[in-house]
Amino acid sequence: MPNLVDVEKTLNSKKKGKKKAPKILVWLLKKVIHQDEVNSFLNNNKATGGVEFCDQVLDYLNVKIKVTGLEKIDINKKYIFASNHPLGGLDGMGLVKILGLHCQGRFRLLANDILLNFEALKDITLPVNKHGAQMKDFSNKLSDLFEEENSILFFPAGACSRYEPGKGITDCDWKRTIIVRAIQHQMDIIPIRFVGRNSIFFYSLAFFRKRLGIKANIEMLFLAHEMFGNKNKTFEVHIGDPIPWQMFDKSKSPHKWAQEVKEIAYKTR
Repeated sequence: MPNLVDVEKTLNSKKKGKKKAPKILVWLLKKVIHQDEVNSFLNNNKATGGVEFCDQVLDYLNVKIKVTGLEKIDINKKYIFASNHPLGGLDGMGLVKILGLHCQGRFRLLANDILLNFEALKDITLPVNKHGAQMKDFSNKLSDLFEEENSILFFPAGACSRYEPGKGITDCDWKRTIIVRAIQHQMDIIPIRFVGRNSIFFYSLAFFRKRLGIKANIEMLFLAHEMFGNKNKTFEVHIGDPIPWQMFDKSKSPHKWAQEVKEIAYKTR
């Protein structure tokens, strides 16, 4: 069967000249991303869409999701779902399955991490691009997406949770986008708390990488490894009450309102 994920080929395609990537680097990255296991899964599971693909991944990893609060979602309305992002991949897949099924397909996801690497998710995913001229193109696509009859899942932190001294494992500040868009498109926000965490190694790597002043998010390379490390686990998802968009008045800035929604999400039980 073909290798749908090929670290060596990808690395060598980015190198100039005839010099190939060091074998030790190729071997290490293959192990980190679980290349053989990922290819085995992709070759044996042919999903026709994002929700089905996420269901297959969760089944393969024997991951269960316990949900409370689904009854708070009116399937005849469209919402902004705003969730914390503790895992950086598996949490997104769990929410895609839950919300995609409940919303009967009228559902889209914004993502900028490991979820973008799966072809089957492209039918429901809008990649978040934070760089240069492409940002304007992304903004236009996002505006078009909000004009459709779909609920949209945001991870407003823009990255998975990290360890913060004095705060523990938490999202960074949530972006103001959810507030600005909620007002602009008159959409209520539903806060979501996904209960889970990555390994101590992941958080330690991120913490010391920052302390050393290294800007490259090298811990992101380990998100696939973290996903496989969460095999056979059960996670809880708590869905909060819809927050009316009219609540977001000018008494606070959009940024401050976003932090209030974050606080509500983290208190959701």
